[in-house]
Amino acid sequence: MALMISFAVFIRIKLVKFTEVPASGLQNIIELMIESFDNFVRGSAGDKRVYLGGWFFMVFSFVLISNLSGALGFRPPTADWATTFSFAIVTFMLIQVMGVKYRGMEYIKSFLVPHWVFLPLNLIGELARPISLSFRLFGNILGGMILITLVYNMAPMYVRFVIPSFLHFYFDIFIGALQTYVFCVLSMTFIGVAATPDEA
Repeated sequence: MALMISFAVFIRIKLVKFTEVPASGLQNIIELMIESFDNFVRGSAGDKRVYLGGWFFMVFSFVLISNLSGALGFRPPTADWATTFSFAIVTFMLIQVMGVKYRGMEYIKSFLVPHWVFLPLNLIGELARPISLSFRLFGNILGGMILITLVYNMAPMYVRFVIPSFLHFYFDIFIGALQTYVFCVLSMTFIGVAATPDEA
């Protein structure tokens, strides 16, 4: 959080000097990041939900920094289920809000498809989304952290500085970045599906 807040304050100060036509490398980088993430959201959640880009940029940044912090020897916040479940719960709420906002009663009636007796199963399936989202991220990060810890504790002293470096690269950097991408893409896809009217 300290890194993200410091970065946000720094960019906010620099924004005062930004011009309509980019005059600095920093402005080019910031505009490229915003445009790329808007396209990312547009491709997953649809054109009408681009305004969610700010929220998901924060989620993406926080989860990515959290996952990468393991490479520096810290315990990643995403190795705690409370953290991942909190983000997943917000995604679940966004799914419901966007579904009702863009589809109204059609979205509510979708829980009764193909027959009203399937309502309990449809509700269970809907509730399973945030749980699966949170456990996927939590499980991968915690599993990597446990494995690396075991290697540090069990490996001979002379290999502790060789093998763990590859494990840190794989679990903390590669898997961390991949799981961040998967978490955000799935969240936006669920929102896009819920908000898109069914075709006749």
